[in-house]
Amino acid sequence: MEITPTIQAEVQTYLKRKSLTMTEFGHTIDLNVGTVSGIVTGNRSMSVHQLDSITAGMNLPPDYFYERYIEECIEECPLNWKKISPFLYRCIELGRLDCLQRVVILLLDNPNYLPSLFEVAENVYQDGYNEAAAYLYKKVAESEKQQHSERLAICQYRLFQIKVGQDRAVNLQAAIEFAPFVDRLDEIEQLDALKDLANVYRSLSMWDKVYEFAHQMGQLGQLQYHLVHNSKRKGTEPRKKLSRPLFVYIAYAELMCANACDAKGDHEQALAHIRGYSDLSWVKENDPDTLHWLRKFEHWAKINTCVNKLMSGDIRALPDYVSYISGEQHIFAELLNVLEVANRYNIDIDHILQHFEPQITAYRNQEYTSTLTEQQVIHEETVRFWYKLAKYNLYKGRYLYGFKCLIEALKKAGIINHALLISNCAGLFFRFSELATPEMQAQFHSAYEEVWKRNDQEDGFSFGNN
Repeated sequence: MEITPTIQAEVQTYLKRKSLTMTEFGHTIDLNVGTVSGIVTGNRSMSVHQLDSITAGMNLPPDYFYERYIEECIEECPLNWKKISPFLYRCIELGRLDCLQRVVILLLDNPNYLPSLFEVAENVYQDGYNEAAAYLYKKVAESEKQQHSERLAICQYRLFQIKVGQDRAVNLQAAIEFAPFVDRLDEIEQLDALKDLANVYRSLSMWDKVYEFAHQMGQLGQLQYHLVHNSKRKGTEPRKKLSRPLFVYIAYAELMCANACDAKGDHEQALAHIRGYSDLSWVKENDPDTLHWLRKFEHWAKINTCVNKLMSGDIRALPDYVSYISGEQHIFAELLNVLEVANRYNIDIDHILQHFEPQITAYRNQEYTSTLTEQQVIHEETVRFWYKLAKYNLYKGRYLYGFKCLIEALKKAGIINHALLISNCAGLFFRFSELATPEMQAQFHSAYEEVWKRNDQEDGFSFGNN
């Protein structure tokens, strides 16, 4: 069995091979000769910064000595957070999660290190190292003894935020796992958490859940707004910063509740919620950010009032609706509503589609920079848009373009693992399959097989009744 030399021995060998004195090597790596001498002779402990300098001076990969550093400078020494902490951050920066995990397991033997590990998790999460952050949050959560602690709730919230992506099944499981911890968060942070949960359930078309969490967000927002503006507590500000002005959560809750009611066909109740955010005269702030959001809600109220009328069968609202959305930069969801109305009530909207043709073309390969929960909503809206556009054109007899849209919908439905929309795409294709050219049939079957393969690989197996 080959014996791996120590860091000290390998540095000594390097100096001999290169005929370098400790002074010369120290000048090269910007460390004084006393420090180099202490490290080489083994009389001085070594920081990760010094290790990185030595490694760079020897022209080795930056993490070359990391496993030996754990063995020689961490495992064999009393735990020292001031020395360990910088090493954890370097492991994360260099993608050495194996080294991170070895050290974290050592630290978890002492519960006093939990707050420090949680702080590292928070810092690297903010810096975008999601894989490392998720590992740390999971370990802290598993080791947390107080099941109602805020720290445990934050860990679960961050894990939820990290997990949410394009896969609907993963998103649903993440929401289910996180929901019981919402009320253990600080009341201010609860508002963002409830908003995120409502958005995820919206992307899953689970409207009862959307209404539940949106309603809870609205009630909590009203309570917090009252506390902030109560005359006896005037000037009191929440100790945690929200991602949006406080009143926005109250208004957004009404908007989400209205969406849920409209989706369930309760248009009268939806209209009542629309009125809830159309009149925001009670808002006391007048800073630029507040005014920006007030304008947005005013505009959304006008648009969604039209949508409410349209979904109720009042087609006379369509020209006003088109007029409202014409000045918008992003109108994907709005065009989806137009298609829904056209298919539901058999209306010709060719002139509207022609007017927005440049935007429709641009949507095919558009990249989105919104938050993950918002992206998930957008991805589902994208699938529904192409599906409904396919349906509209196929029933109009425009088969070539209709099948192209349908294939687009199928591919995107496969990406987000949306079983219902995949099934709808297949059903619509088979209804019109006799009218598809051999080329189109081949393209659809190829796309469907690709979706099937992806889902089949993700499916597990069971041992029956064993």
